[in-house]
Amino acid sequence: MNSNNIQQLITDFPLIQKLIDLEEVSWFNPNITSLEEGLPHVGLSKTDIQAASHRLTRFAPYLAKAFPETAATGGIIESDLVTISHMKATLEQEYGLVIDGKMLLKKDSHLPISGSIKARGGIYEVLTHAEKLALNAGLLKESDDYSKLLSGEFRDFFKQYSIAVGSTGNLGMSIGIMSAKLGFSVSVHMSADAREWKKNTLRSHGVNVVEYEQDYGMAVEQGRKEAEKDPTCFFIDDENSKTLFLGYSVAGERVKKQFEEQNIIVDEEHPLFVYLPCGVGGGPGGVAFGLKMAFGDHVHCIFAEPTHSPCMLLGVHTGLHDAIAVQDLGIDNITAADGLAVGRASGFVGRAMERLLDGYYTLSDERMYRLLGQLDQSEAIQLEPSALAGMLGPVLVTEAQDYLNHMGMDNQTMKNATHLVWATGGGMVPEAEMRSYLGKSGR
Repeated sequence: MNSNNIQQLITDFPLIQKLIDLEEVSWFNPNITSLEEGLPHVGLSKTDIQAASHRLTRFAPYLAKAFPETAATGGIIESDLVTISHMKATLEQEYGLVIDGKMLLKKDSHLPISGSIKARGGIYEVLTHAEKLALNAGLLKESDDYSKLLSGEFRDFFKQYSIAVGSTGNLGMSIGIMSAKLGFSVSVHMSADAREWKKNTLRSHGVNVVEYEQDYGMAVEQGRKEAEKDPTCFFIDDENSKTLFLGYSVAGERVKKQFEEQNIIVDEEHPLFVYLPCGVGGGPGGVAFGLKMAFGDHVHCIFAEPTHSPCMLLGVHTGLHDAIAVQDLGIDNITAADGLAVGRASGFVGRAMERLLDGYYTLSDERMYRLLGQLDQSEAIQLEPSALAGMLGPVLVTEAQDYLNHMGMDNQTMKNATHLVWATGGGMVPEAEMRSYLGKSGR
């Protein structure tokens, strides 16, 4: 993209200059529509989510035995939903405002097996591929007890096949650990910003880790090229996979059930705001889709990105989606939030969800680290930097009077609101690494 085109974009979309200047910005979607109007653009339905849920139920007996940490939930990979009232008070004091309603944390940061939100989509896609291969080979029927996949017969069968993925870290962790457990030969192509401990963890599971000096986009491109050379290799495409997307979407009905158990109401008078860290977009996009299908127009999903990697905000705001990257604007895509270090957003997710997302905002690495320290101090919960991106959301929504007026949210409605911050990673961070994060938090 040449300088004339950039200048025209800035003229057409003045917010872009703030992105170039690495300012923290928020943008609430003026084109938000109802679920009924937006759903046809997604190309998926509640039936698709139900099919994903049924598949995960079929695999539950296998997962419960293969990963003992899931035994307590019967092999269902799920995370806790906790109130964070002390963190709410910390934010109110820090920013000099009152956040009406309740504030909760969805601890996908501590999902079993791989310790991040990617345990939803990544593991689901590997299981979907494994099931398809085994069914086609006549080794498995959907009515079987899937714990039979633990046998040597299945491991020998899956050894004939390989799986590849490009990742900044957490997706690679979920896919690498799951694929290796089943018996697949698996390669994870990782970008320069991926944490060393994540690479080491994967290698300890027998995963082939391929490193690149460039960013996420190059890791994906090279991973795809390598996979194309091998007819037995299945490439998991984080940018365009509807299977990954559906794996994440199952979270919607599960959160709805958790809300019912905690007597949390979501309706027109009791809105739900959900704040989701965003990298390429598959994880937050899938979760947001599942939440919209579960709660309809009463849930309001907002994406959070680093100031150095605002790819989804850029793509949706300009309407260019994956035809533009942050590097086209001279933004370096270098951030401590390694899981969010993505320069070009998923065109599939951007186009599918742009009418159903309420807004987007960016925040600096320094602010993420500060929030990291504050959450540790106030709630004794430790997350990786990228997982704190959503924590600023309740502050920004509280301050966004024009947006609240546009959505018909009066003071009483906001007093009944629930703010849900989606924590995406951190459960497997080594102690020394976490100390390093806390050392940068300004505590």
